[in-house]
Amino acid sequence: MEEMAVAGTVPSTDSNRTGMKSLVVQILTGRWLMVFAAILVMFAAASATSMFGLYSNALKSSLGYDQTTLNLLGFFKDLGANVGVISGLINEVTPPWVVLSMGAAMNLFGYLMIWLAVSRKIAKPHVWQMCLYICIGSNSQAFATTGALVTCVKNFPENRGAVLGILKGYQGALTGAIITQMYHAFYGDDAVALILFVAWLPAAISLAFLPAIRIMKVGQRRNELKVFYNFLYISLGLAGFLMIIIIVQKKFGFTQSQYGGSLAGVLFLLFLPLSLVVKEEFELWKMNKQEGLNGHSQLNIITEKLNTENTDEIDASSPPPSPPPVSAPATNSHNQKGNSWLSNVFRPPNRGEDYTILQALCSIDMFLLFLATICGVGGTLTAIDNLGQIGTSLGYPTDSLSTFISLMSIWNYLGRVVAGFASEIFLTKYKFPRPLMLALIQLLACAGHLLMAFNVHNALYLAWMIIGFCFGAQWPLLFAIISEIFGLKYYSTLYNFGSVASPIGSYLLNVRVAGYLYDKEAERQIAAAGSHRKPGEELTCIGPECFKLAFLIIAGVTFFGTLTTLILVLRTRKFYRTDIYKKFRE
Repeated sequence: MEEMAVAGTVPSTDSNRTGMKSLVVQILTGRWLMVFAAILVMFAAASATSMFGLYSNALKSSLGYDQTTLNLLGFFKDLGANVGVISGLINEVTPPWVVLSMGAAMNLFGYLMIWLAVSRKIAKPHVWQMCLYICIGSNSQAFATTGALVTCVKNFPENRGAVLGILKGYQGALTGAIITQMYHAFYGDDAVALILFVAWLPAAISLAFLPAIRIMKVGQRRNELKVFYNFLYISLGLAGFLMIIIIVQKKFGFTQSQYGGSLAGVLFLLFLPLSLVVKEEFELWKMNKQEGLNGHSQLNIITEKLNTENTDEIDASSPPPSPPPVSAPATNSHNQKGNSWLSNVFRPPNRGEDYTILQALCSIDMFLLFLATICGVGGTLTAIDNLGQIGTSLGYPTDSLSTFISLMSIWNYLGRVVAGFASEIFLTKYKFPRPLMLALIQLLACAGHLLMAFNVHNALYLAWMIIGFCFGAQWPLLFAIISEIFGLKYYSTLYNFGSVASPIGSYLLNVRVAGYLYDKEAERQIAAAGSHRKPGEELTCIGPECFKLAFLIIAGVTFFGTLTTLILVLRTRKFYRTDIYKKFRE
């Protein structure tokens, strides 16, 4: 009897082990782990660019740069982070792990060279070399974003607004606040060590999640949007916790060990979405297992019967094969193909269908969207890149600069998730076009620039919240509009082309306007004091006049961008009144 009992338990134990093994495989290969992996990859990839305002002063003092030179570095940082056309083209023909691996290598090389230069472990590089290093390092962000975000959008096409809101919310938005906590917990106030930290962290995370991020052909489940809402709630909890921690740290001041305690809570909330991954994949595993037990034999019988009937019908009723059609002369066919290719570039399909790359790039809709992004994103990005110098010129202490970065990061996050989820709800329920929401966001940004220009008493914190919110909100709207108007077939390339507008706006407004006017005012102050600047000495400006004229100009440019977006609203109003997701449900 004992032998029979023992023998009876063996199959049960083996079955349990097989079930657990299949569950683990389900979790590791499922779409929800891919979403979590994409969140971490994009969060880490933006760490160096989002923290530029914190380590820019170390660059300026260690290498003896003036503001124009520092803003030139900021421009190449933005150029690298946003010009991802090459990564998009590579991703069109390779799996996502290729661009993710390339991005990891570029990040490590670029920022490691910057750390070596700032820590003076190598000879002082030329300015063009520093521009090259920071461009290569920041371009890794475009590679990581292409591999992670584009893959998620293609795997969840009917929930692209929610996908973009969540992923872009973590990337660059919460990144700044979280990395600030890590920075103070690990390194205190050592900005040079921060550069080394942002060199290895993104590379390590990208390489760790290479197998998880890939294209999956899986049908939609009914509760997909509900799961994304759960991701949203956790991220809102993380943002709220960060906001409370920032206020407490600002009021009482934290030691390095106290920062370590707050970081533990931040990391817990950062990895909490793993519980959602396990829960959703477990439910899917149970459902697949039940369907396999109930319907496997019946499915085989029906399939075999249908195959037999179809074979008999084809044998009995199929007509004899028709002769092949006579082809036209090769020369005429070739000429017709060439003329067709040229004409198709300027004869795009209906909005929402799959445009070719050239059809999209040559369209008026893309031109309007590109111009509006130059004005809107370029202005907010100029404010963010000059955060350290704005705070210093207005007399704020160093700890306030960290507070500005954290506040701006959290409101940047809120802008991204609100724009992503709210635009999805308004679009599906009320047919509210996304371009109109983009225009309203740009109009709000004008108010933030004006607050910055006039240095309204105690309003700088409000200005940073507005600018952070508007900067974040524009990204998911831009990328969703591109995917909706021009289709998903070449989304990897078109998505990255839309990002190119950001560094163009940054160069025009940051380098040519803000940097130039800042240096001009600083030189005026030096001349008024009866002194002169020594070679290699940093150029510092003090007072509200340093950025006043620059932000008045930026406010005007942003308003022009708002008008441009309204033209796009008028052109696409009929398209957004239709069911733009209908083809994904057929």
